Amino acid sequence: MSRVTVNQPDGTPTWIELAVPDLDRATAFYRALFGWEYADGPGYTTCLLRGLPIAALKQASAARREWTMYFAADDCDATAKRVAEAGGTLVAEPAEVDDEARTAIAEDPTGARFGLWQGRSHPGCQLVNEPGTLVRNDLVTAATEPARAFYPRVFDHTLDRNEDMPGFDFTFLRLADGHEIGGIFGLADAKTSSWATLFEVDGTDAVADRAREAGGTAAEPEDGLYGRTAVLTDPFGVEFSIITRP
Repeated sequence: MSRVTVNQPDGTPTWIELAVPDLDRATAFYRALFGWEYADGPGYTTCLLRGLPIAALKQASAARREWTMYFAADDCDATAKRVAEAGGTLVAEPAEVDDEARTAIAEDPTGARFGLWQGRSHPGCQLVNEPGTLVRNDLVTAATEPARAFYPRVFDHTLDRNEDMPGFDFTFLRLADGHEIGGIFGLADAKTSSWATLFEVDGTDAVADRAREAGGTAAEPEDGLYGRTAVLTDPFGVEFSIITRP
């Protein structure tokens, strides 16, 4: 399903946000790419598609230039405690975002940053898995073993080797019911660890062209196992990927 109306299961990527130094430039760029519209929220600008919240932008000078992914947390405070017990670090303690959610920011033992989102009136991304919206998040890291130990301890994720990609160090993360929610991609030369963000698009080549025209950059699109992809950067150097699935 692409429409989300209730909180996602615990440990599911459920919300994304990006801190940018120039909000006007950011909104223009992502509108050009995905057709997003915008509305003011509590301390941030909500990105909308067909009137539904699908991400957020906030004006801030961020040292880390990346989209922040939030995992759904049935109990933000209890999950934050498990993060610390499993060897992670709390960057921002649990706090209320008006009546929308209770959130926290953490880093895993590899240094990858993520958020926790206990939805109240706001369940997170209300539209996913269709053009212009979030379709996937994968952890890219050179330190796969600490990551594989950490996430099952915090969210009860299970691990499953990706047999479709025997030449790569890739492990699926799954919920207890077997539902895949992302993966851990081992990249030996990765200088930092981060949760990569992948957006669905209808026409990878056309969106890559729009990124260049709007002030970003785009690598040449490639056909892969799961679709046609390209790596883009926005005008602030934030890297993310797009995919057109078969």
